[in-house]
Amino acid sequence: MPRSHGFDPPAGLRSHEGLVRLRHGQDAHLVTRYADVRAVLRDHARFSSDPSRPGYPQLRPVVDKKAAPGSFLVTDPPLHTRYRRLLTGEFTVRRMEALRPEIERITHARLDAMLAGPQPADLVAGFAMPVPSDVICLLLGVPPEDQEFFSSRSRAHHDRTRSAAEVQAALDELHDYIRALLPGQGLLKRLSEALTEDEVVGMVVLLLVGGHETTANSIAMSVLALADQWATLRPSDVDGAVEELLRYLSPVHQGVVRAVTSDGDGMRAGDGVIASLFAANRDPSVYPDPDVLDIRRKARGHLAFGDGVHQCLGQTLARVEMRVALRALLERAPGLRVAVPFEEVRFRFDAPICGLYELPVTW
Repeated sequence: MPRSHGFDPPAGLRSHEGLVRLRHGQDAHLVTRYADVRAVLRDHARFSSDPSRPGYPQLRPVVDKKAAPGSFLVTDPPLHTRYRRLLTGEFTVRRMEALRPEIERITHARLDAMLAGPQPADLVAGFAMPVPSDVICLLLGVPPEDQEFFSSRSRAHHDRTRSAAEVQAALDELHDYIRALLPGQGLLKRLSEALTEDEVVGMVVLLLVGGHETTANSIAMSVLALADQWATLRPSDVDGAVEELLRYLSPVHQGVVRAVTSDGDGMRAGDGVIASLFAANRDPSVYPDPDVLDIRRKARGHLAFGDGVHQCLGQTLARVEMRVALRALLERAPGLRVAVPFEEVRFRFDAPICGLYELPVTW
């Protein structure tokens, strides 16, 4: 179900009341209303994240018959609790604010390089993708020169046009690379002291892939979404605008999947559920005129980062990166313009995280 006009949900996605049955290789329930999506995400006892559960919807080319060791995204409590507790202290607001000077240094270094180069430049390859990649490399002790390696494997991991064999090969290369880094330093070393090697590898793959792909795509799409009002924006507008951009863009656009473990509300144990964060964030009962990007809107409470025990661990980091990146662009490239008509911008709809293939800009 591709987006309409780039930023908007697929036509008819919100036209259903309650549950709708759909087929994506298997039958599942699609949940689209804000209250229903939040209820699914918060009830981890009745809606399981474990891919070994009957009915778990498979949206990836590589079928997960069971949770990979360390991958807390697809585990339930109490194992999920144990895994996540090891990382919670690494992504606190205080820790991310302490990291801000490094994020600013990385951001301005990447912006220096882009602004010194030829025009038009590709904002995706030259700025939006490398900034969060450099930051997650810093956190995990990955050499910056290896950024292209893991970025390309991460994209293959998310590419729905690739075969299962190609996706698995990219994952295997990532696993081998991380094993060669262990025990590492900093966060890697701390994880190595608490987990098995397989668990560390699974956890780090999740952090590498989730720690830059979503933010990178959000930065690029934000610039495109703000293009018509860029000249009137001020750096002081950025903090509030980021929340509305996250609601409006909802980069995780293919939904969060769960397996039903008990009967009720029109669902039976063994059914699958796909909860659409995108549709929930455009629910008119919660956000009036939801298809309008209004940077003055009080958009806190959006579900771009999910909800419940699986709410995105790195959401504070993502917010800091987006704020720093957009503020730097506004301060140093106030004349920034998208160099092609909107109709020529190529969106990446063939991945669970929506983004842009490239975004030519001038300044």
